[in-house]
Formats: sequence, C-alpha cells, structure tokens
Amino acid sequence: MTRSIRLDAVLVQAVIAGALSFAHLHDLAAAAGQTGWKAWAYPISVDLLLVAAWRRLRGGGSSRLAWCWFLIALVASLGANVATAGFLDLAHPPAWLRFGVAGWPALAFLGGTLLAHAPDHPADTVDTAPAPAPAVLDVERDPVSAPVPEPKTAVTATEEPPALPVAEPAPAPAPAVPVPAALVAHARKIAADHTARTGVPIDSDTLRARLNVPAVMADAIAAQLT
Repeated sequence: MTRSIRLDAVLVQAVIAGALSFAHLHDLAAAAGQTGWKAWAYPISVDLLLVAAWRRLRGGGSSRLAWCWFLIALVASLGANVATAGFLDLAHPPAWLRFGVAGWPALAFLGGTLLAHAPDHPADTVDTAPAPAPAVLDVERDPVSAPVPEPKTAVTATEEPPALPVAEPAPAPAPAVPVPAALVAHARKIAADHTARTGVPIDSDTLRARLNVPAVMADAIAAQLT
C-alpha cells in the first residue's frame, strides 16, 4: 500500500509541474503576439519534442542527436518558466523574444523530423559479424593443386667437397739414450742370473730396480739385451 501511495504522489507532482510549465509557455507565446489556439500549441510542441528526445535516448538511438534536441527543448521550457517570473516585461516583450517564439515552429518541426527518421542504432556501430574463414587446401580431394616437394639435386662438380680433418703429425721418436758398455755387460749378468732363477726373461722394471737407473735408461738397456 505504501508503494501505491508513493506512486500516486509522484504522478500528482508530475501533473502539477507539467501544468505550470504548460501555462508558462502559453503565457510567453501569448505575450510574444501568438493569440488563440496558437498560444496553446507552443507548450504542446515544446513538451512533445522533449518527450521524443527522451524516448530516443531510452531506446538506444543516436545519443548526440537526442541529447541535442533534448537540451533545446529543456532550455525552451526552462526559459519560459524563468521569463514569466518577472524577469521580462511581458506587456512590452523584447524583439529577440518575439523572434524566438516566431521561429520555434520551424525549429521544432526540424527536431521532430530528425528524431523520427534517425536510425535506431548509431551510425558508427562496429560490425561484429565473424569474418569468413580462409579457404583450406584439401590435398586429398585436389591432388593437382597440391604443392609437390622439389627433389633434392645432387652435388655438382663445381661444388667443393667438404674439408677432411687434418691428421695431427705423429710425435717424433725419443732420442736414444747412450748406455756405457760396462753397464750393458753388467746388465747381461743380472739378466742371465734372473733367467736362471725364474725361468723367464727379466723385464725393464726389474732391471731398473736391480741397476738403480732411470726408466729411460732401463728401457734402452733392455732393448740391447734382446
């Protein structure tokens, strides 16, 4: 019940405000020289243009056009309310007021026509339709147009063969170690004794240990014993 009382109060307030604005527009038009039914047509024209612009805004139409004519109608209605509050001498209206009232019908007709025939959506709406998918080449159905791989060509005679790795030179043989003849003779005796006791020829390691000489010299003596 509270909701219905609030709704009725809003409607009553809207009716009162509309009636006052309607009367102010009528008085202003009558003061500017519009008599009879013409004075009553002016407030109807202003209010209808205001409602048409508001419906265009609510309907999702061109916002710039609707806002333009909504503001024009609002200024006309608000200007009439202020002008009739004693700011203008309606007994002797100025020339610019008579000029504005006389030109209002043509202006209202232009605004109403543009609002009625404007497109429902803005002209700069982006087209969100999906783009067609690119054509895909079907190799199985169209074997003629399928790309054929190019055969690999053999290496011609003018092409240089791949470079072979360069072999590293063999290390130079170690220089011969001079061995005294007396040492060689002594080594023969040791080798003979070792062979007699073990039954196998003496090796260079054993010979080096018995003679107490470097490994290089022991190898050189062993080479002379064979």
